[in-house]
Amino acid sequence: MEAVQCKLFALFLLSLSMLVSFSLATTDVKYCDKKAEYDVKVSGVEIVPYPIARGKTATFSISASTGKNISGGKMVIDVSYFGWHIHSETHDLCGETSCPVSTGDFIVAHSQELPGFTPPGSYSLTMKMYDADQNQLTCIGFDFDIGFASSVADS
Repeated sequence: MEAVQCKLFALFLLSLSMLVSFSLATTDVKYCDKKAEYDVKVSGVEIVPYPIARGKTATFSISASTGKNISGGKMVIDVSYFGWHIHSETHDLCGETSCPVSTGDFIVAHSQELPGFTPPGSYSLTMKMYDADQNQLTCIGFDFDIGFASSVADS
């Protein structure tokens, strides 16, 4: 009987891990200038849910680290759809993370609801981060998908 329980438990864990993998994704990040020495190093971007569902809130969490204190600044985000620039927005850095940012690791998190009429497909996002003196701290790019229908977010 124990063997059956172990198999059922293993099946449960496999099912749970598949559900989690469909609802979030860690995205590959590329620096805009591979030769630049940015003050903010980005180690990854997590998107929840993934793929993003139209008409639902998506959260982008950027894991980063810095060797200097950051008292404020801004983030400039540009989005492209199949290579065509379609959207730009600017956010106060302190609205997306706790300021001041001390040296070491930190997370920048931004949540946004995409309109229900957002076309499904592949998108590219470029994010530039600036300090309060307009010095560029980092510039990254990554790709993400918006699903054809609602995702796991509906459950």
